[in-house]
Amino acid sequence: MIVTLVHIWVKDQFVEDFIQATIDNHENTVKEPGNIRFDFISDVNDKTKFVLYEVFDSEEAVAAHKATVHYLKWRDAVADWMARPRQGLRHNVICPTDASLW
Repeated sequence: MIVTLVHIWVKDQFVEDFIQATIDNHENTVKEPGNIRFDFISDVNDKTKFVLYEVFDSEEAVAAHKATVHYLKWRDAVADWMARPRQGLRHNVICPTDASLW
């Protein structure tokens, strides 16, 4: 499994637009073959800070996701809304290793 936590800081004036664009990206991503989880969460202490918790079953699924129309639309739409570059950090899964438990 490929797990990435994408940390995103959004300019204050674009927070609501970012949320709507990311909800659309989420709703389409969870339908992709190879997607196990795609959670969109926000920081309780900073309304401009978000995290995407992405889990895909393979590198091929990650690559396919990055080629989808909805991802490319999201990427282009939110680019100028970022307060700083987003940061995607890969993680190793320790538990659970059984994908059916996700």
